[in-house]
Amino acid sequence: MGMLLANLLPFVAIIAIFYFLLIRPQQKRQKEHKAMVTNLKKGDTVVTYGGLIGKITKVADDEVQIESGENVRLRIVRSMIMEVKVPTATPAND
Repeated sequence: MGMLLANLLPFVAIIAIFYFLLIRPQQKRQKEHKAMVTNLKKGDTVVTYGGLIGKITKVADDEVQIESGENVRLRIVRSMIMEVKVPTATPAND
């Protein structure tokens, strides 16, 4: 019985390492992304996975409309929004 436990211990350790280094952080990122996508609102500046940057002009159930240029409006699936850009303070002119 002791030999069986000694042989299984490395496999259990490898599974635990994979869980804590790969699986758990990925689940956390997915949860954060879902919360971010759920909280999108009109006026947010967003970046899509395709690299488009735009301001949200309309929010629907599973898609948003962004304006990425003058009179250029695109419909984007919510899950394709990568991040919401936080406006940075403009530096003071010295």
